[in-house]
Amino acid sequence: MPSFKPVTAVLRGFEVLAAVNRLGEASVGQIHKLIGLNLPTIVRMLETLQNAGYVVKHPERAVYLPTGRTLALSVGYEPYRELAVIATRILDELHSEIGWPSDLAVYDGEAMLVVHTSRDERRLSFNRRPGYRAPMLATSIGRAYLAYCSEEERQKALELAAQSPEPWNDAARDPPRAAALFAQVRVNGFATMHDDYSEREYGGRFFAVGTPVQVGGRTVAALNMMLVREVAESKVGVLRFVAPLQRAALEIGNALSSVRPDGDARAAVAKTAVAAGPLFFVDKDWMPDA
Repeated sequence: MPSFKPVTAVLRGFEVLAAVNRLGEASVGQIHKLIGLNLPTIVRMLETLQNAGYVVKHPERAVYLPTGRTLALSVGYEPYRELAVIATRILDELHSEIGWPSDLAVYDGEAMLVVHTSRDERRLSFNRRPGYRAPMLATSIGRAYLAYCSEEERQKALELAAQSPEPWNDAARDPPRAAALFAQVRVNGFATMHDDYSEREYGGRFFAVGTPVQVGGRTVAALNMMLVREVAESKVGVLRFVAPLQRAALEIGNALSSVRPDGDARAAVAKTAVAAGPLFFVDKDWMPDA
């Protein structure tokens, strides 16, 4: 337990800095729309960050940009290089096979951290770069991870999610609802994106399915696939795309088991990807939107 209450002003400063980093260049109005802070507070935080050298105001337009100094905030962070390197070929082959991109992410506190993606920035309007933090209960990778991870990790993630007011976090405040959600994911063998998150991030045009990556029976990551909603709502579409996604997750788990002393991941991941039961399809009763 912390010794003191968090300093609200510091938290708001980091929230504004994170918004500027996410947007690349951001106006006060764009930051307000993204994080909901009132405009005077955002301006005050931006001017503080500018004084500290972490953002700079564009000389001709009313937008702020992150500076190179923000990179110094992550010099102590060790990226998941091994996982990204192992996954590169597998995700590229999956993308070539099915024509839709995937993200590979690991659990990182209150979010799933994307460590590798097969999204093509030149062609897609829903890009995510490595380093993107995907909400646990909003995204298919977060839901897939939580359904198969340890009880300790699941409870920690739910406790953090319960503190956030977003509608996809309602399940974190309702244990029976969360348990039903994760049980359904395990029956299906894959998870889906929350509709409200799809609407907010992609205007409801895109959807995602996700499945866990396991090594020696331990969940170490999750893999998703982005689809247009029309495909996701088709039974044939789901059947066509989920099986290759599960096979890719199995292959990543097996590749990791060969370089980690965690044992053979084949049996555990195969059980998840192949023998999880019959596939269920996207319709009103198919997946609780918790």
